[in-house]
Amino acid sequence: MKASEVFRSDLLAGTTVVVTGGGSGIGRAIVEECARLGARVAIGARKTDRLEETAEALSRDGVDVYWAPLDIRDEEAVEAWVDDVVQNFGAVDVLVNNAGGQFPSAAIDIRPKGWRAVVDTNLNGTWWMTQAVGRRMIAAKKGRVINIVANMWRGFPGMAHTGAARAGVVNLTRTLAMEWARHGVLVNAVAPGVIRSSGLDTYPDFIRQNLETEVPKHIPLKRLGTMDDVAYAVVYLACVAGDYVTGETVCVDGGQAHWGTVFPI
Repeated sequence: MKASEVFRSDLLAGTTVVVTGGGSGIGRAIVEECARLGARVAIGARKTDRLEETAEALSRDGVDVYWAPLDIRDEEAVEAWVDDVVQNFGAVDVLVNNAGGQFPSAAIDIRPKGWRAVVDTNLNGTWWMTQAVGRRMIAAKKGRVINIVANMWRGFPGMAHTGAARAGVVNLTRTLAMEWARHGVLVNAVAPGVIRSSGLDTYPDFIRQNLETEVPKHIPLKRLGTMDDVAYAVVYLACVAGDYVTGETVCVDGGQAHWGTVFPI
């Protein structure tokens, strides 16, 4: 079942939703569900082949879509990209900070270049997008920011770099929610657990096999999450149902944050 089969078909009509990393995986699932619910969508990512393919598929379905390459680590490029979106659609109503990247490694083996690359994307890039869009939302006295983070509440063995960066985004989420509430801007986060998505294909075979076969044993609901599970939560926070929610992080993890461990120490 898709989010568009749960929510009213025109729920997001007249809304402009920006999704970074919207060309594939969880980002694409979010984009497709928002589009099916009537939203105009703007998507950006560094890999233009997937981005263009996604945009073409949406356009064939009659979706009003803007797409262009985007490197969220470059603050000047972010400002220009957001300006183009506003020129095309007039405003940004919802920003979904989905773009990110990491690689598995023991913490002691992470080189400075790898550490900086992950933190620069997952923390700094999220901030550049949020600040650029946030200025416009504050001026409009409305808007929603939804940060896609990670399930790192009890530590993140093998992913120290992204765990640290995502923890920073969670704190940023709470801080901005307090600062921007008086402007009518809501700021929340969604923390997916282990999700069956195209992102799993980037991991070595032994890690992917462990995620598919062993990890579900350590999740109370005994299954991996789906990309639609994440999209449901994003739509909830993006629509009128989330009007009184800000500063929160919604865990979409089958209870993993409260029990068991999925990453070997």
